[in-house]
Amino acid sequence: MKTTTWQKLVLSASVVLCAAVFFTPQVSAMHIMEGYLQPGWAIAWGAVCIPFLVWGFFSISKSVKQSSKNLILLAMCGAFAFVLSALKIPSVSGSCSHPTGVGLGAVLFGPSAMSVIGVIILLFQALLLAHGGLSTLGANTFSMAVAGPLVSFGIFKLSKKLGASSAVAVFLAAALGDLFTYVVTSVQLAMAHPDATGGFLASLAKFAGIFAVTQIPLAICEGLLTVVVYNVLVKYNHKELETLHAL
Repeated sequence: MKTTTWQKLVLSASVVLCAAVFFTPQVSAMHIMEGYLQPGWAIAWGAVCIPFLVWGFFSISKSVKQSSKNLILLAMCGAFAFVLSALKIPSVSGSCSHPTGVGLGAVLFGPSAMSVIGVIILLFQALLLAHGGLSTLGANTFSMAVAGPLVSFGIFKLSKKLGASSAVAVFLAAALGDLFTYVVTSVQLAMAHPDATGGFLASLAKFAGIFAVTQIPLAICEGLLTVVVYNVLVKYNHKELETLHAL
C-alpha cells in the first residue's frame, strides 16, 4: 500500500477514535464497572492475565522485527477494537453489551498480541470513557483480551483446516470470539455475585440469558464488519498477511 494511502487510513482511524472518546454517552458506560468485584476476585483475575501479557509482549516484538508495516497493522487492529468496544448497549446491572473487535487482531497476530492491545484499550476506556474500571481491569482483560482472542484464533485456524473460505473463517472467528467473551463475563459476574437461592448456576443463567438478547445480534454484525475490513487488508497487504500466516 502506498504511503499516502496509509496516512489516510491512520488519519481516518484517529478521527473515529477521537469521536468515540468525546461523543460516546457516559450513562451505563462499563464492561464490568468499577468496584463491582470484590478485591479478592479483582486481584485474582489480574494475576491470571500476567502470563498472557508477558507472552504478548514477546509476540509483538517478534512481529515488528519481521516487518515495520506490522506495527501499523497492529495499531489499526487496536483502533478497530477500541472503537467497536466503546459502543455500549446497557445490559445487566454492572455491565453492558458491545462488540469487542478483538477477533481481527487475533486472526492477524494471534491471541497473545491482543492481550497487550486489549489491556491498553481497556485502560484508556476506563480512564477516558468511564467504561469499565481500574479495579476490574484484570477481569475485563481476561474476558475480552485473553479468552475472546484465544477462541477467535482457534476458530479461524480450525475453520481453515476444515477447508472453509477466509471470509467464513474470519466471520466465525470474530462472532464466536465476541460471544465467548460474554460467556466468560457472565461466569465472572456469577462467581462474584451468586444468586441468594440458586447459587452460581442460577446467577450464571440470569447473566448469560440477559446478555444473549443483545450480544447474539451484535456478534453477527461484528463478524460481518470484520470480514469487510479483513478483505480490504488482504487486497492491499497480501504480502504482510501471508507472512503472518493470516490467509
